Amino acid sequence: QLVESGGGLVQPGGSLRLSCAASGFTLNYYVIGWFRQAPGKEREGVSCISSSDGTTYYADSVKGRFTISRDAAKNTVYLQMNSLKPEDTAVYYCNAQSLAAGYWGQGTQVTVSS
Repeated sequence: QLVESGGGLVQPGGSLRLSCAASGFTLNYYVIGWFRQAPGKEREGVSCISSSDGTTYYADSVKGRFTISRDAAKNTVYLQMNSLKPEDTAVYYCNAQSLAAGYWGQGTQVTVSS
């Protein structure tokens, strides 16, 4: 099971840190991705981190503003989001993927508005 948390309402330019906590399996063995879906739009990939060497990827729209990281001891992956913009408003989901299995969280709402 994956559980996201940390969403909320923030003003433009503000920051939030999303958490993706796993239970029942070890996140270190999975590629972890953060996705988002805004109203009326398709789900899009935001960032991911590899299971092997911690290589990270960011969509161009968030590069330089978002940072993905792992805490193995807490079995949790984070998405630090800085300099938030209204266009970052969406439901954010985390995904854990391996060759054998995949999991999705239920999503957490992020709203950027003044």
